[in-house]
Amino acid sequence: MAFRAQTIVADVVLAACAFALAYAAAPMKLSAFGLAGLPSLTLIQLVVLYAALAGGFTVLFRRELSPWRYVSIPDVLVLARIAFLTAGVFLLWVFVLDRARGLPRATLFVAPLVQMMFSMGVRVARRALHERAFQSFAPLKTISDRVTGAPPLLLIGPASLADTYLRDVSRSHDRNFTPVGIVGTEARDVGQQVRGVCIIDHLDNLDAALADLRRWNRYPRAVLFLEEPARLKGLTADQLGRLKHDGVRLLRLPSIVELAHDDGVNLVPMREINIEELLAREPIELDRHAVGALIRGRRVLVTGAGGSIGSELCRQVAAFNCAHLSLLDFSETALFEIEREIGEHYPDISCTAALCDVRKAERVNAVFEREQPDLVFHAAALKHVLMVERHPCEGVLTNVIGTWNVAEAAKGCGAAQMVLISSDKAVDPANAMGATKRLAEAVVQAQQSSNGTRFAAVRFGNVLGSAGSVVPIFKSQIERGGPVTVTHPEMARYFMTIPEAAQLVLHATATSADGEAGAAARLFILEMGEPVRIMDLARQMIALSGRTPGKDINIDIIGLRTGEKLSEALLDESERAEPCAPKVLEVVSPSPLRITAAHLADLEILAESGDAEGVRRAVFDLVAQIRGERSGPAPTLRVVVGG
Repeated sequence: MAFRAQTIVADVVLAACAFALAYAAAPMKLSAFGLAGLPSLTLIQLVVLYAALAGGFTVLFRRELSPWRYVSIPDVLVLARIAFLTAGVFLLWVFVLDRARGLPRATLFVAPLVQMMFSMGVRVARRALHERAFQSFAPLKTISDRVTGAPPLLLIGPASLADTYLRDVSRSHDRNFTPVGIVGTEARDVGQQVRGVCIIDHLDNLDAALADLRRWNRYPRAVLFLEEPARLKGLTADQLGRLKHDGVRLLRLPSIVELAHDDGVNLVPMREINIEELLAREPIELDRHAVGALIRGRRVLVTGAGGSIGSELCRQVAAFNCAHLSLLDFSETALFEIEREIGEHYPDISCTAALCDVRKAERVNAVFEREQPDLVFHAAALKHVLMVERHPCEGVLTNVIGTWNVAEAAKGCGAAQMVLISSDKAVDPANAMGATKRLAEAVVQAQQSSNGTRFAAVRFGNVLGSAGSVVPIFKSQIERGGPVTVTHPEMARYFMTIPEAAQLVLHATATSADGEAGAAARLFILEMGEPVRIMDLARQMIALSGRTPGKDINIDIIGLRTGEKLSEALLDESERAEPCAPKVLEVVSPSPLRITAAHLADLEILAESGDAEGVRRAVFDLVAQIRGERSGPAPTLRVVVGG
């Protein structure tokens, strides 16, 4: 209240001074409106009346709630409105009182202008003090005092985001870096300055901008991307590779999810860019409001919580302030790491960890009964194509039987929703892993009923940076000097980042919650854009390391392996996709076969006995029936060269 009162008093005093100054500067002291013989208001009365009106409008427009050190353009517009309203109402008032007999007409025009100048000026000066903007003009400072020894930093991105970043740095007094230039995204901005930092060139001319900085002895030690690198058109892998080769750090500002970790940090947080972010396509922004409404205040359980997708789901669920987070995984190390991370970054979130194998139905049921989750995300799976190809029994027990156990437990504890993490390899599967994931989808679809737990599955392509994906393999091969191995020059895959995959899962869950309960589980896919050639990916990663493909590091073609396709699809021949949300499609997947407990009992017996060939035949026979093909012997596995 004291601060608010001080603000109101200050505006009243400034308005009084402005009116007195305008009155004194007026060229005439006779009123053109007055009538002879009538008494007129004195100067003190006029000043008090004008100041009182200014104070009233200040309270009316709640200017006392706006801190001066954060004044902005909207505040300036409101101050201008207050000044002109004060002058207008003041004229009406004095005209009623004495026909404005003692009021010079020039005062009515000068007073609001001086009032604006005073009220805006003191606020701008306060903000300048807060941001230490006057330091660079200190006359007693030497040049060496004004130039900080912090490493030079180059900003890349739109001028508007550069302005936001530089303002935040000024407020936080961050001296970790010295901005030496901006490479903008609009050619018309080149040559302009943003808070004293010059926009030296356009993104298409990044090489020329770097050459100029080197010539001026201001070559950056770090580059800060103000937007996601995938959004910045014109950046090439060769350019980024040369920067990394020169020892330049590639940084970016945190995402909204990551900012939740840094609420107590005053400085502007930055972090190193992962190579996956440089390779990714333009990221997709999904509806965070719907996801927040779904998760906030609810109990959430994630299976496979220590894996790539599972751990990211845990981070994002915790960031949305769930009531309780249950972590379930069979890997002791992975479970320990994600529990520790959640505890450090989200200390206010209630969290428990369960070391549990989804194959064990009794153990899974016990965990679900104890945790009582509202939402279940089933990310636990064996997903490496070659490993499951060699061990199909293990793939069936984890991917199929494990999914059944989790679905039954979710229904048994009364969970509102369960979402399965599926794969594009489930479409027309050519390997055991894809076949087991297709069966897992069928298991989820068989669980859905007209009431009770809602079930859904999310199908997407390869995830950049996940365990066992091609990116970590290429990175390891590049670090040891090559060669980088590619199975086929024309092989292509759909790619997305780990955070993007987790967002899709959450968004699909929110979409599923909004729909009407039906007799079939819902299956979702993301608009993945165009597939990426693995050969192009390998060349980009070599270039990003600062080396030349074919010269510094060779690329070897090793040939397709058993069960691999040249390309993957997101839809089967019998399926169709319909838009259901921005960038999200719902798959209509009719199936003549509904998986029952009897189907899985026979399959489990075969898997437990270790009969790999029998399991393979049974799995592909069930998949053929699910896809509506004529039931028959399992196809002989072979190298598939078509999508």
